[in-house]
Amino acid sequence: MKKIKTEIAILRTFTICAITVMTVLVSSAFKSTGNQKFGTIDVERINVVESDGTVKMVITNENHFPSEGDSINNRKYHKRKKRAGMIFFNEEGMESGGFIYDGAKTKNGHEAGISLTFDQYNGDQVIQLLTTDIEKNGKRQKAGYLVFNDRGDNETKENMMQIVNELKSIADRKERRIKYKEYQEKGMFGSVKRVALGQIPGGQNGLFLFDKKGNIRAKFCVDKDNYVRLESYDKKGNIIGSWPTK
Repeated sequence: MKKIKTEIAILRTFTICAITVMTVLVSSAFKSTGNQKFGTIDVERINVVESDGTVKMVITNENHFPSEGDSINNRKYHKRKKRAGMIFFNEEGMESGGFIYDGAKTKNGHEAGISLTFDQYNGDQVIQLLTTDIEKNGKRQKAGYLVFNDRGDNETKENMMQIVNELKSIADRKERRIKYKEYQEKGMFGSVKRVALGQIPGGQNGLFLFDKKGNIRAKFCVDKDNYVRLESYDKKGNIIGSWPTK
């Protein structure tokens, strides 16, 4: 009996010593200020933070992409589609742009896209580099272009979330559109495309200019039939000037 008690005492001492050593090693590893070198790391999400804890960039898979119910830098997110990519944040912890991508087969073809966006301060995207590839029932439509948008001066991220929820609650499309226009005229919500450079849907490659209401006003492009076209339009979309003349 005495021998068993002695062995138990030795085992306890060994266990305590082992736990102590492991705790010291793990603690030292996490407190290390030097650069750590790794070969391959498999992670689902990485948060790049400042010394005060402010998140400045998120690299994430689709599942951990911030959406409704999530909070970063004490800012809550509204519901949005989850995609793998990166999200950027400014010094105040507000989202300021990001890089997202997806692509998968669908029942009738496939859908794929890549987007790099830059937001205005306390607002949404004003510059977007976008590529899309959509095939449906044997017809394929591809596009890739750089877009510059106008956004309202009174837009804030907090107001945008409230407006989105309000618009979603309006079942009637016409009524919802009227309310959208009201917020847009107040400079609180919505964007207007002003410049597009690249290949737009329809196979036109060139420079496209839009007025403050988003109406096409001029373009210089090579169309799908390989003809060079320089055209200007009135407010209603009618051609008022063209080169070469027909």
